[in-house]
Amino acid sequence: MGTGTGADARVGGLLNILHLPFNGPPVAFSIFHPMDFKEQRERKAFLALASGDVFYGYSVGAPVDSCGEVVFNTGMCGYQEILSDPSYAGQFIVMTAPEIGNYGTNPDDMESRKFFAAGFITREMNMPSNWRSKESLQDALVRYNIPAIAGIDTRALTLFLREHGIQKAFLCTSGKIDADTAVEKAKSWHGMDNQDYASIVSCEKPYEFAFEGFDGEKLPPADLHVVAYDFGIKSNILRGLCRSGMRVTVVPSKTSAEEVLAMKPDGVFLSNGPGDPSAVGYAIENTKKLIGKIPIMGICLGHQIIAHAIGGKTQKLKFGHHGCNQPIMNNATRAVGITSQNHNYTVVQQGIEGKAEVTYLNLNDGSVEGMRLKNEKVFSVQFHPEAAPGPHDAAHMFGEFREMILAK
Repeated sequence: MGTGTGADARVGGLLNILHLPFNGPPVAFSIFHPMDFKEQRERKAFLALASGDVFYGYSVGAPVDSCGEVVFNTGMCGYQEILSDPSYAGQFIVMTAPEIGNYGTNPDDMESRKFFAAGFITREMNMPSNWRSKESLQDALVRYNIPAIAGIDTRALTLFLREHGIQKAFLCTSGKIDADTAVEKAKSWHGMDNQDYASIVSCEKPYEFAFEGFDGEKLPPADLHVVAYDFGIKSNILRGLCRSGMRVTVVPSKTSAEEVLAMKPDGVFLSNGPGDPSAVGYAIENTKKLIGKIPIMGICLGHQIIAHAIGGKTQKLKFGHHGCNQPIMNNATRAVGITSQNHNYTVVQQGIEGKAEVTYLNLNDGSVEGMRLKNEKVFSVQFHPEAAPGPHDAAHMFGEFREMILAK
């Protein structure tokens, strides 16, 4: 609860929780919010869509303006892992869960070296109350220079995105730009299509990933060596490989196939990452050179790169898959799993027919969620078996990679 408004803030917040009418300022609030009404009015912010629609709220992040692509995430928690997932580079994340920030942030839950999202959008930004919290989400957003807005109707924004599709937008938290100018900036932004974001978020030089387990966790001996391409790799993917007995060398996105093969690894991993898969031609060409020479596993962008490498295509989804509750089906066993996903592009099934077997389908829209090449030791999945955040239904995928490497 903020200070300086006294009973008005307490009563207003209580009425908001009880869904009773209140004739206060037209912003969202709750009795747990760190800012009072006066602070909210002073930190005006808005989200301007290229469609011309504008959503007003107040700033809860860094006082900077930014262009981005607006997507919604249906996860009820995991905001720190989401913000630190490099796959969100260039995007504004709308959290459909209304109460965000409740458990703060901490160093252990980071999925990369920093927050990569272009901006963050929530209904309510709350003060943390959790024993693991080291820093509030609002303070972390400021520290990583990420603009964020609260107090807007995220339900209405999500419904708009579902109906009209992914939107280019301009998020203004500085107070220096008017809404009409912001709409024009959103329209003129280059967007995500045909843009290589993977090379922007990738590491600058190779490194060995070090992981000794959490809280006394005992890891198996690392008897296999895997080279992982970093197109925006998440830390829990690397932990998943280590938990399957692999020593992991991470290399930058543009590392040549020849350099990788010279390391004499047992397998190659193609990671997740942001942007349009058709824009990373260097990765597609390197993958072509690796197929048939070494076992390969791909996740998310890595999955799409493999599809392009075998002559397939990808296309953009209307509003993408972003959340921890995406249902998939194993085509061989008909078993259903719930997975964590984050992607705007999907592999076109017709383009891989005859070259790859489709192993998983999305049960919401029937899109391709996994494939295995018919004549090579190569498989990939669109979903995230490492979760972080999300369910562990697909964690066995790292074990399947190990089995494929060891198979004669």
